[in-house]
Amino acid sequence: MSPRRNKVMSEALREELAEELGVAGIVRQEGWGGVSSRDCGNLVKLAIERAEKLLQSER
Repeated sequence: MSPRRNKVMSEALREELAEELGVAGIVRQEGWGGVSSRDCGNLVKLAIERAEKLLQSER
């Protein structure tokens, strides 16, 4: 069994991003394992974009 990794994103943020990307229905029905790799990559990309905007606005 591999050690658990610390979560970087809150569950609320993950759900918000899933809604924005249109995969929230899949998450509700099948869990995160039902989301395609491409959609997971897009979710990460969107999270990074948001973090970058937040950092820029703090400058």
